[in-house]
Amino acid sequence: MSKYDLIVIGGGPAGYVGAIRAAQLGKKVACVEKERAGGTCLNWGCIPTKSLLRNAELYRLMQHHGGDFGFSFDNLSFDWSKVIGRSRKVADRLAGGIEFLFKKNKIDYVLGTGAIPEPGKVVVTDSNGGNQSLEADHVLVATGCKTRELDGFPINGRSVVGSSDAMVMERQPKDIIIIGAGAIGVEFAYFFNAFGTKVTLVEMMPNILPVEDSDVSKMLERSFKKQGLEMLTSTKVVGTKDLGHGVEITVEPEGGEARTLSAEVALVAIGVAPVLPEGFAPELDRGYIVTDENYATSVPGVYAAGDIIGPPWLAHVASFEATQCVEGIFTDHEPRKVGAFPGCTYCQPQVASVGLTERAAGEKGLDFKVGQFPYQASGKAQAVGETEGFIKLIIGEPHGEILGAHILGAEATELIAELGLAIEAELTYEDIENTIHAHPTLSEMVHEAAGAAHGGAVHI
Repeated sequence: MSKYDLIVIGGGPAGYVGAIRAAQLGKKVACVEKERAGGTCLNWGCIPTKSLLRNAELYRLMQHHGGDFGFSFDNLSFDWSKVIGRSRKVADRLAGGIEFLFKKNKIDYVLGTGAIPEPGKVVVTDSNGGNQSLEADHVLVATGCKTRELDGFPINGRSVVGSSDAMVMERQPKDIIIIGAGAIGVEFAYFFNAFGTKVTLVEMMPNILPVEDSDVSKMLERSFKKQGLEMLTSTKVVGTKDLGHGVEITVEPEGGEARTLSAEVALVAIGVAPVLPEGFAPELDRGYIVTDENYATSVPGVYAAGDIIGPPWLAHVASFEATQCVEGIFTDHEPRKVGAFPGCTYCQPQVASVGLTERAAGEKGLDFKVGQFPYQASGKAQAVGETEGFIKLIIGEPHGEILGAHILGAEATELIAELGLAIEAELTYEDIENTIHAHPTLSEMVHEAAGAAHGGAVHI
């Protein structure tokens, strides 16, 4: 039986980051992973979907806007298998990179399913049914989540799919119904529509991306409508039928009559469900592991981080939590819980946000002003042909602190970092205004939006 300072169960963004950080601190570490290093994010989520979305962006740009840049095509086409294949190559390359980092940091990488029969002990079952036992003073559970299925409508990988199935389809579907318009549903809606699949997006809330600022959601809906997507918001799924060769989905809009939609494929994107190690019975809240301020579970010596401890289900949040947890275990660092965090959706136009929405600030009864600047007024946006969208800042009164930031438009997911730093460092809109932003850049719009809250924006 091998003895370690830390055993990590799960090799995703929480697991592998936690394992590497512990090894950097000089600890003997093992990381147990059921499938492949990198977890869902690297192998079936964040990374390969961004590869698919990049393909979609380029194809749609050439197809619909090539003439704007002086390009013309006689027979613009795409090879579906290569679109999918490129995504898998990117994921494989990065998974191999994680395995290299394990070797570099002298982490024992153990393939198999980890169970916790008792505190301080992990039993790993490999794909052949063989078992090995590992011991550690500390165990970090980072087993993450899986796609949540719709009751009575099981995922079969063909006519009813989850996000993992959707990114490896051998054949492009003629039409698809996507149930759920959160980040995953919206990204796949953009991807399939860009390549010509008829997309119907069904969301029970009043807007797509319902957690985002309402102005962002509404403008994205208008953009998607122009792109040819059908969006059914404030609409519930009240019936499902898997025909094998296709699906029938009965939907009912709020205040309207039910109707039945049909398509080759239904993509279920209604959220995720937690994955717990066997033999492990900690305190749970709605299936997720409850942790204290040190990320400790109710089981002595066992900690948890990442998606398994509940929302937000984001890779960068998971990595932050794992780092905080491990440093709290092995150093005198006082762990921090997640505060403000960026949320990103990688459709086109992109969506990114951090902090409070205008709706949330109002519900809290806060005094605030709004500063907003359109991409249309940006010289760089005009130069690159990306003039759709805006930057919106929620600025507290009377001190001028940044309460929230919301971006819809090109490179939104890159631009949001500055505003996350502003919130974390408790900067004011004046600090942003007094920071010289290079010209011409898209980031100048952050400067302009800060000024717009108090009538100081120059270019609108």
